[in-house]
Amino acid sequence: MTAADKPHAARLALLRQRLARDGLAGLVIPRGDEHQGEYVPPRAERLAWLTGFTGSAGEAVVLADKAAVFVDGRYTEQAKEQVDEALFERRDLIEEPPEHYIKKHLPQGGKLGIDPWLFSKERAGRLARAAEAAGGSLAPVEPSPLDAVWEDQPAPPAQPIKPHPLEFAGETSAAKRARIGKALAELGADATVLTLPDSIAWFLNVRGSDVERTPFPLSFAIVEREGRVLWFVSPKKLGPAVRQHLDPEVEFRTPEDFPAALDALKSKRVLLDPAKAPLWLFERLKAAGATVIEGDDPCQLPKAAKNAVEQEGARNAHRRDGVAVTRFLAWFDKAAAQGITESECARRLETFRREGNLFQDLSFDTITGSGANGALPHYRVTQQSDRVLQPGDLMVLDSGGQYLDGTTDITRTLVVGKPAAEERDRYTRVLQGHIALATTRFPKGTSGSQLDAIARRPLWLAGLDYDHGTGHGVGSYLSVHEGPQRISKALNRVALLPGMILSNEPGYYKSGRYGIRIENLVLVVETPTAVGEDRPMLGFETLTLAPIEKRLLEPRLLSDDEIAWLDAYHARVEAALGPQLQGAERAFLAEACKPLLA
Repeated sequence: MTAADKPHAARLALLRQRLARDGLAGLVIPRGDEHQGEYVPPRAERLAWLTGFTGSAGEAVVLADKAAVFVDGRYTEQAKEQVDEALFERRDLIEEPPEHYIKKHLPQGGKLGIDPWLFSKERAGRLARAAEAAGGSLAPVEPSPLDAVWEDQPAPPAQPIKPHPLEFAGETSAAKRARIGKALAELGADATVLTLPDSIAWFLNVRGSDVERTPFPLSFAIVEREGRVLWFVSPKKLGPAVRQHLDPEVEFRTPEDFPAALDALKSKRVLLDPAKAPLWLFERLKAAGATVIEGDDPCQLPKAAKNAVEQEGARNAHRRDGVAVTRFLAWFDKAAAQGITESECARRLETFRREGNLFQDLSFDTITGSGANGALPHYRVTQQSDRVLQPGDLMVLDSGGQYLDGTTDITRTLVVGKPAAEERDRYTRVLQGHIALATTRFPKGTSGSQLDAIARRPLWLAGLDYDHGTGHGVGSYLSVHEGPQRISKALNRVALLPGMILSNEPGYYKSGRYGIRIENLVLVVETPTAVGEDRPMLGFETLTLAPIEKRLLEPRLLSDDEIAWLDAYHARVEAALGPQLQGAERAFLAEACKPLLA
């Protein structure tokens, strides 16, 4: 095998040469960009370029004589397939995080390099403490040594930005600026720096396409308490429509103007989010003489708690999306036994979605994991992995759409032919957990971490579990993965608020065999107070509308209440989608939505 056949070995060697030249004992490479986001442009795919790992979360540590890649439980199998263990050890991001590896392997006195644009202050602090525990130190270096050896690194994206109309946003940018200005005043801050693409898109009522599947414009903004905004964005992205969309309080500046504008804040009190904003910003403001107030990004909670227009938009988007998914399910029901492939399923579902009103794009690349591929929670079909569905296969179908009025995300587990008894048992337990979470009521002030175990209990009773979170936040024609709310084992102190949208997606995965996941999106709503109750309670309204596969169920495991929930859900699905379908597709829906024991 030639060097050309081993690009990652050559790249690793080049990086080590650069580190030696720069006097660095090592370098930490994240899967992220200057905005600390999950969704990044090709230019920021540094981890994939160096290691071959293409998942959405991970990190690498490169030292002079050893290197490691860290991924979480969603990507364990994927990392085995993509990362050469002769070059990189594979480690669990949660059980053995990079800090442990650094403490153990960074040489005494060694300088551990990081690009200060690519790590938040909080993350950089943890790495610094790990380096110091090893007898070394953290060394922010700019530009990144990796960028210096990536000769054909793609250029920064410069896709056009579009206005997001008030009919979908539900609140003007001016009103949002007044809200954020008030919040800054209450914190005693003169200004804040927005670094998160979703915050800026929400705040200014704009959308872009700098990253795939997510309508983000990548940029930075300085927001002053009085309402003035300096927006640092490439002029290439700004057409007449978006310039006219924003009032004179929003001033357009180039990215090259950003450092000097930060220096001009030297006498100001500036709010920055230490968990989200890059370390570079803190260092620049400190050097300029500004006073940094550490606190949460002030846009995150207002953005997450959707207003009435956004909530109704989400309902409408899910009705249209449900039609597309149901049309696919009707097609699959007849075609599955004829030797269809995973990639064919993904293309067919996308075709149905693209025929829907207000559709803009997929919200992520469709997951069509059949057989053993289904055991990879974030599987993406490739030419090499594509397989023909076989009798007895399960297929995890996880997909979603970006509509002007909402973002969707739905998972259904499908079966070709007759499932095995074990698969029916596991699938039924996953559905029980899904129903338990969908029907729970909880006091105001409850966080998603406090609800996570509810969805896992049916699996735990059988000694089973899954290695991903139960629910993530979802945006309004924004990111399909939105914070700050989530439902997971990981501690999250953010209380769930009315208007928040989350996923409800328990699952089960048997390595090398099959996967199971059932996902609907839910809206946090206030629930009526019954006689005798002494505190306000919240609950969930299920937004997603599409049949849940019943042939995989073991009815004897279900309680009467669980069966009643499934039957009521299917009655609602049929009532909402039936009038929009015709012929064989409507007949399929009627059959799929019949009561379970009919």
